[in-house]
Amino acid sequence: MRVHLPTIGLCLIGLLVSAIPGQAANDVVADPAGQVFRLVRAVMCESIEAYEPRYIAVAFPVTAGRISFYTSFDGVTDTTFIEHKWYRRDELITVKRLTLRPPNWATFSSIQLREADKGPWRVEIWDARSELIQTLRFSVIE
Repeated sequence: MRVHLPTIGLCLIGLLVSAIPGQAANDVVADPAGQVFRLVRAVMCESIEAYEPRYIAVAFPVTAGRISFYTSFDGVTDTTFIEHKWYRRDELITVKRLTLRPPNWATFSSIQLREADKGPWRVEIWDARSELIQTLRFSVIE
């Protein structure tokens, strides 16, 4: 069997490019009208100050009192919406519907922490077509 070396090289380059971190296919999103926008940043934080997330972390003490999920997008061509779905131990706790406006938009949602909120959490970002964009996991601790 004879193998064509340039073909193998192209296949390897394709595999390497598809494995680059941060280049996930779900970073680019199409809204219901077919317009495309891109998730730029998604982080959990203790507060939002001057429109920026502060005290970014993956574990938050219950004494923080409140935590926020910050998301920003580029290339928004038409007004649309996303949803932040907050889950505690796989139970849906709340859904926050948030508007995105052209051309670039940042938004956030927050929850008040209670003693019963300790444990594993996740927040999912969903687009207007009910497609999952990204999931972030975090914990609420002592």
